[in-house]
Amino acid sequence: MTDKKTKQRGLGRGLSALMADVNEDKAITSDAPKSADRTVPIEKIRPNPDQPRRSFDKDKLDDLAASIKEKGIIQPLIVRPVPGDDTAFEIVAGERRWRAAQMAKLHQIPVLVRDFNDTEVLEIAIIENIQRADLNPVEEAAGYSQLMEKFGHTQEKLSEVLGKSRSYIANSVRLLTLPEEVQTYLRDGRLSAGHARALITAEDAAALAREVIKKGLSVRETEALVKKSISNIFADPGNKKKPSKSVEKDADTKALEGDLSANLGMAVRLDHKPGQEKGQLTITYETLDQLDTLCRMLSTGD
Repeated sequence: MTDKKTKQRGLGRGLSALMADVNEDKAITSDAPKSADRTVPIEKIRPNPDQPRRSFDKDKLDDLAASIKEKGIIQPLIVRPVPGDDTAFEIVAGERRWRAAQMAKLHQIPVLVRDFNDTEVLEIAIIENIQRADLNPVEEAAGYSQLMEKFGHTQEKLSEVLGKSRSYIANSVRLLTLPEEVQTYLRDGRLSAGHARALITAEDAAALAREVIKKGLSVRETEALVKKSISNIFADPGNKKKPSKSVEKDADTKALEGDLSANLGMAVRLDHKPGQEKGQLTITYETLDQLDTLCRMLSTGD
């Protein structure tokens, strides 16, 4: 059972120190296998019931089983002891190899035994899944989101440990804001992540996604389509009135603009209507990193 300290520990053993094991665990075709702590009867190993990944490609399992039958398991599984049973172990990483080993009719499996709590096991399972090349963009984004929301990890730390840029992780997570229909197209491979990112700012992303798929548009063409749709929304052909003359800002307003711009590191425009309480504040960001920083500032208030 985990306590509140688990969420606050940042990148503790469940992420940073464990990455060495998880990274080596990936290299199942290496000619220099990592030494196992011990070998365990296959019937004494059980899968993790909370494993986020539920589907395993049958053809890839068949290939892995054939390799294991010929060469054995080159890299040991990572397991943890089952509470109350000193002879049984639960898989932390390597369920594909365990399944393939059953198909290959192995009786003993090499393992690395680690003492992880439930939270750390889930973290490692998510990381292992993220590092697999066969995840679709929505699954990958969900993995990053889980690590941040469930365990309190920041984009900066994930970037550092997983070897991805912070903007890559931020852009990936933003895919989860798209309508479910568009996410389905992403899962099915009918849209690429580049197409989906272009659709994030669209008013009706699902309708535009259908048009992109129907016409086979490129990412650049999709960006142009989204830009055109946004322009059409704001266009008002019936409004022929000339724009009102801009009002000269007073010194206090200009000074406030300058202070806000300096504090945020972004351009700020303040339009206050003379004689009224209301106005408009416009913040201009130049990069997605700046947008991410701004979102973080706005969401971390007490």
